[in-house]
Amino acid sequence: MHKPHYDYIIVGNGLAGLQLALALGKDDFFNDKQIALIDPSTKSNNDKTWSFWETEDSTWDKLAYKTWQKATIYSSKKEIKLNLDPYTYKSIRALDFYNYTKDNLKQSDNIHLIKDTVTKVSEQNMVTVTTKTNSYTATHVFDSRITPDFTTQNKKYTTLLQHFKGWIIKTEQPVFDDTQITMMDYRLKDGNQTTFMYVLPFSKTEALVEFTYFTENTVNASTYDSYIKQYISDYLKIKNYTISETESGVIPMTTFPFSNNNTYNITKIGTAGGWVKPSTGYSFKHTQKKVTKIVANLKTNQPPSKNLFISKYKFYDKIFLKVLKDENYKGEWIFEQYYSKNNVNTMFRFLDEESTFIEDIKIMWSLFSFSFIKAFFKTL
Repeated sequence: MHKPHYDYIIVGNGLAGLQLALALGKDDFFNDKQIALIDPSTKSNNDKTWSFWETEDSTWDKLAYKTWQKATIYSSKKEIKLNLDPYTYKSIRALDFYNYTKDNLKQSDNIHLIKDTVTKVSEQNMVTVTTKTNSYTATHVFDSRITPDFTTQNKKYTTLLQHFKGWIIKTEQPVFDDTQITMMDYRLKDGNQTTFMYVLPFSKTEALVEFTYFTENTVNASTYDSYIKQYISDYLKIKNYTISETESGVIPMTTFPFSNNNTYNITKIGTAGGWVKPSTGYSFKHTQKKVTKIVANLKTNQPPSKNLFISKYKFYDKIFLKVLKDENYKGEWIFEQYYSKNNVNTMFRFLDEESTFIEDIKIMWSLFSFSFIKAFFKTL
């Protein structure tokens, strides 16, 4: 029997909800708090792969399905080899993450997993969370559902979609170099749009091959399939393989002010909170940072969403998105400049939002062009 009231209710067991629950569960400060996670899914499918880079060991090392220290980027003109040291690129299968988190949460008596669908969150003195079968109150709610106004008011903001489909393929012969990833391969394109291939070799005979778009509209599933098929045959030169799994997704890359939906008692989290980096769609590490900040805010009695964002990066992301939206074919040029003219340390620190002002200037200089100057003034 579930309680009618909780200190914190987390709506949605996605990356943000589960990372937040884990962090609260690991901190003794919250031992006396009753916490509920509500989601209709038991999270028993491997529905995605999260990848990120780190310089140090972390909680996630034991979950990493595979790690790499080298990467390659192909543009139509050149091949850029990257030695990622001191960073390591790590991949986690979603199912391993879900299982690890659920096992951990089940050990905390004060954390409750509720399988149900939230239909409404309303706020008076307390927050009421209505589900299909029940109703709960909470002192604070962390809500990962994207608000409907994102769809209705989207036109006012710069929005692109990062949409992709990937196949995990297995071969009989050892064909992959599993010491390095292909971070972006622009040689196979869908017209004049920003599209690229991404290849993560998990072993010499298994790899994730994914086709990604940074565009305004999605395409049908068979379009991704035909490009993946062509890439495997023409670029990877593989004749015989089997597809063991597929994954697909749509991630908004947007300047939409999701965080405006935060109130005193409700904090939007994950994509719904604007946690996905608008210019890249990266979320794993950014989620971890936001969660760490929320926990610190709760412990010092601050609003959970205080100082979750660094304004200079919001500005940089706006410029970047503006260029990509106005001149979508420019994507290849941007990433080629970015990765060929900066060292890995500078780039990754910039993408992780940890760069110094000098490093920002270096990055900006490498992308210096009329398109960026135009976008800069439009953004101002």
